[in-house]
Amino acid sequence: MLRLKHIIMTVCAMVLCCMVSYAQQDKQERFKAIESEKMAYITKELKLTPTEAQKFFPIYNKYNEEMWELKRAKRGAASAPQGANSFSGGKRDVIAFDAKEVDIKKKYRTQFAQVVGPSRASQFFQVVEDFNDLLRSELQNRRNKDRGR
Repeated sequence: MLRLKHIIMTVCAMVLCCMVSYAQQDKQERFKAIESEKMAYITKELKLTPTEAQKFFPIYNKYNEEMWELKRAKRGAASAPQGANSFSGGKRDVIAFDAKEVDIKKKYRTQFAQVVGPSRASQFFQVVEDFNDLLRSELQNRRNKDRGR
């Protein structure tokens, strides 16, 4: 009886692990699809030529990686930026994170400008914001549709 109980528990644990793995894989695939859509949107809105896009997106990938690291740190999942705790008594200083975000954007605007010129480099940040607004709107529409069923 005890052995049967162990077998059942083992099988349940294996099934649960498979389900979690599948869910994570599905999440990663959706993230990749969204990122592909975002890159297509940026290409269209900034009117990037194939040559410009070839030079632009490696820089964009570095920018995106730095921004994600900063967002994780802001949520507390990683270490805070230097000086982030100086005014808050050990808590996260949101202003320090915002300042770091501005620093990253300034750094990459300069790099983007070398590829697409200063005007489109500055426009890039608005394009990303517009894409995120579209994404949020689409998500809200899907949620409203699901509630209406």
